[in-house]
Amino acid sequence: MKRQVICGDVKIGGGAPISIQSMTNTKTADVPSTMRQIDALTEAGCEIIRLAVPDRDAAEALKEIKRRSRIPVVADIHFDYRLALASMEAGVDKIRINPGNIGGEENVRKVVEMAKARRIPIRVGVNSGSLEKDIVARDGGVSAEGLAESALRNVRLLEKFDFEDIVISLKSSNVKMNDQAYRIVDDRCDYPLHIGVTEAGTPARGRTKSAAGIGALLLSGIGDTLRVSLTADPVQEVLFARELLDVLDIRKSGIEIVSCPTCGRTEVDLERIIDRIEQRLEPLKKTFEARRQRPGVLSGGAGGAASMKIAVMGCVVNGPGEAREADIGVACGKGKGVLIRKGEILRQVTEENIPEEICRLAEEYAEITYGIHTI
Repeated sequence: MKRQVICGDVKIGGGAPISIQSMTNTKTADVPSTMRQIDALTEAGCEIIRLAVPDRDAAEALKEIKRRSRIPVVADIHFDYRLALASMEAGVDKIRINPGNIGGEENVRKVVEMAKARRIPIRVGVNSGSLEKDIVARDGGVSAEGLAESALRNVRLLEKFDFEDIVISLKSSNVKMNDQAYRIVDDRCDYPLHIGVTEAGTPARGRTKSAAGIGALLLSGIGDTLRVSLTADPVQEVLFARELLDVLDIRKSGIEIVSCPTCGRTEVDLERIIDRIEQRLEPLKKTFEARRQRPGVLSGGAGGAASMKIAVMGCVVNGPGEAREADIGVACGKGKGVLIRKGEILRQVTEENIPEEICRLAEEYAEITYGIHTI
């Protein structure tokens, strides 16, 4: 088990739930715009937010942003150690630096001393585009071993100043290299790991790369906090991260609808049925998500995270079995469907009535099981 780092009120590592991060793409000095985005991200389920601090104006804005943010704030610093100091003075919960580009050991020492005094953790962030020249020259380019060595070299520099409140990230846009680098570091140290695939790209491409890169690590038990990087509204990063954790059975929450891909045996309009179910259940989904944000629920406290699985299956081959495994299900035949709740066959309904009946059962189940009412 990794050692634990505390970022604001969020625990990273040490057996804590895997937390979801994102990064604003507004100008940090523009506090109103930045806060609108942070609030939207918070509502979407973001738990730690990182902001670029490229100049003094951005650093000065952090005090007001920190005061208004409902989630921990991380300052992202490059090149100028004084911005790291100013960010910590503004009260941020964590800083992200690459010690190799902050301006020498003496400047690193100054950053570490303030971080230690204020009990602010440091994320050592290494990317494939910022490796030390000697490592690149030795390996003939960027490599997984080089990424790992760079990260651990920078960690050792912080340790030199008796600082161990560290989170490590080492990201590459190459999924295979990214995976190998994280596995090397995971094997060589017990610091918590912030995982992701950097510069993943547009939502379509980026989701695929992130699912492969982040998913493979999570299934191997690697990763304590994560960010999905997309060239898009950062809210999409958070929504996809939640979906990823959900399908991997790491953090179940909300309503999961599973359906078959359809084939020549399908004798109902399954796409239309699913569309109608999703539209009708949208208010219930929002209520589940509101429940998810309550203290104790997200962290696996009393009662656990509220969730429901609904299976909508198009034929009689796999349909009955899949539907019985879900909380609510329907196995369809020619123009009809058999409703199933927690493995119990309830009744047969016409194709036209399937969406209404499924949604009514889902709403009843949410109320009886979790005390959840639609909003």
